[in-house]
Amino acid sequence: KNKKVLSIVGGIIVLLLLIILYYFFMYIPQKEEDAQKQMFMAERYFEKENWDKALNGDGNYPGFLKIIDDYSVTKAANLSNFYAGCCFLRLGKYDEAIKHFEEFDSDDMFLSSEAIGCIGDAYMEKGQTEEAIKYYIKAANNNSNNFTSPFFLMKAAFAYEDIKNYEKALEIYENIKKDYFKSSEAREVDKYISRVKELLGKDN
Repeated sequence: KNKKVLSIVGGIIVLLLLIILYYFFMYIPQKEEDAQKQMFMAERYFEKENWDKALNGDGNYPGFLKIIDDYSVTKAANLSNFYAGCCFLRLGKYDEAIKHFEEFDSDDMFLSSEAIGCIGDAYMEKGQTEEAIKYYIKAANNNSNNFTSPFFLMKAAFAYEDIKNYEKALEIYENIKKDYFKSSEAREVDKYISRVKELLGKDN
């Protein structure tokens, strides 16, 4: 009896291993390849700034939304969330944009920061400035570098100026000048520092 039970258990384990191997080494790669092929035209429409067809397809080729639904386990579907977020942002559908940017996940230093920063842009468009600032600062700190970090810090500072929090704006401008002095933003930040100091009644 024990041999029979062990034999059955062993057979089940082997079957499960075969299923796992098939899933990861055959099913997923095939789905990835199919998704990449299907995604090509949506990317073309995106490049042409045809946001609606990029999202929903043209009747012959699917858009990013269908790729997300049909190929959810793939890297292509994940990237489609980023594209979809960008499309919705440009179409003024900010809640949908936020949803897709939040579903996007990447280790890429620039894309991951860009997605977070775009959530900030969506909140700015919604009139939720303080929420936008949180995401701009999060984007700046996501992967500290001389490109995305000062760019999003500058957006945060502008947003602080919008709500007349000039002390925080000044703090960020000075942070850019001190910590990201090699960036293009640092080369122009002195004029913003002077402007905010004037608004605060401080001597330059």
